Amino acid sequence: MISPTLILVSGHPGSGKTTLAHAIARALPCPAICRDEIKDGLVHGLGGDKSLEDDAVSRRTLKIFFDVLGLCVTAGVTVVAEAAYQDKLWRPGLEPLLDLADIRIVHCVVDSVRARERIIRRLEEHPTSRASQLDREFLERLGSGKLSFESFQPIAISAPSLRVDTTSGYAPDLDHIIRFVNQR
Repeated sequence: MISPTLILVSGHPGSGKTTLAHAIARALPCPAICRDEIKDGLVHGLGGDKSLEDDAVSRRTLKIFFDVLGLCVTAGVTVVAEAAYQDKLWRPGLEPLLDLADIRIVHCVVDSVRARERIIRRLEEHPTSRASQLDREFLERLGSGKLSFESFQPIAISAPSLRVDTTSGYAPDLDHIIRFVNQR
């Protein structure tokens, strides 16, 4: 029996992973499940008044994200799962899914200057819709040196992986990415 494919689209903030995840999902076609979109919906469902710094919101978001992925792949649904996967934090949620789906990792990369520009632009273009993502706080931590793009530790599980440069479009291109995702 053929397993569904679970495509993990990862990268540090501003690397273009959400845009690429939706492009892959449209091309296959299949659903795209994006952690930040779940968090936005959760905060909206809580009336927007919930403290966004509250670890409980982040923990609840993570649980919902992995529950939805588990439900999809258990039902045989191929799905694109997008998040800023960091190995130590995300591995426990991904490990139960390893035997349920054919995993592919698409890791988005872009230089830190371009990533910062993208974060600033999305804050300007979508000031309220990204409120639950703490982009301003992320930029402040980058500016103060408390955080760096280089500290991002991508997910390291045993699965085929493709590195995609998102600086100007996709390198390799979307057709190549789709062929990679569909390889058996």
